[in-house]
Amino acid sequence: MDLAAVRAVLDAREGVRWQTGDAWLAGGTWLFSAPQPDLTRLWDVTRMGWQPLVVGEGGLEISATCTVAQLLAFAARPDGPWPDARALMAGCCRAFSSSFKVWNTATVGGNVCLALPAAPMVSMAAALDGTCVLRGADGRERQLPVRAFVTGPGRTCLRPGEMLRCLRLPAAGLTQRTVMRRVSLRPHGHSAALVIAAVAPETGRFTLTLTAATTRPLRLSFRQLPTARGLCGAIEQAVGPQLIVHDIHGSPAWRAHLVRHLAEQARQTLMTED
Repeated sequence: MDLAAVRAVLDAREGVRWQTGDAWLAGGTWLFSAPQPDLTRLWDVTRMGWQPLVVGEGGLEISATCTVAQLLAFAARPDGPWPDARALMAGCCRAFSSSFKVWNTATVGGNVCLALPAAPMVSMAAALDGTCVLRGADGRERQLPVRAFVTGPGRTCLRPGEMLRCLRLPAAGLTQRTVMRRVSLRPHGHSAALVIAAVAPETGRFTLTLTAATTRPLRLSFRQLPTARGLCGAIEQAVGPQLIVHDIHGSPAWRAHLVRHLAEQARQTLMTED
């Protein structure tokens, strides 16, 4: 789709002078898919030269301009660190309701900032204790946990002129044992519910990350693997009707049932692996 109101595409390397009507341009797969009548300038960040993925002792840094295809290639390698976490990354990459052609253009940062309930990069990063590194047009940076960054459908904590520079996934999150469960109405469709359970190897702490069925990422934490009854009770207490998504991809009652059902499946899988 042509963005008829856009009058300039500017190089972000040359210094950003932010004004009303500006937007960041990375992959652009969503930006160019819908009318944007209020946009007059785009700041291109694809030439910033950021490394897509940086592996270090402290964990993994994923650039906002890293494409879904690049992340999947890293995750699907037959060798490398954090096999459980990389399997989860691959599963979340494949949860995109789009073709592999889009994966070569769509960016991890764009998916997180779009903040849709079914955004699989939000699911992945929230489950792995990810942190958003946010950079303002003036170069100042701040950090927020991914699960706090997304506040609702299409809503984030981004301030005017601020961008998502990268996601940082700590080594402690990447070494967890994880199980992902997902349901959609049709193959390769939007996720109706996506649940990720994780167990920390050293402490045995059990965490459950709920997305797609909920309007924002929800995280439940237990000192140890809970019972089926304890898990169900915690979900019912945390997930009220106001937090369940209601759209064409699934009714609220069905989604609420899926959250409990998938969570129990994931709990049983982790219990069996012990």
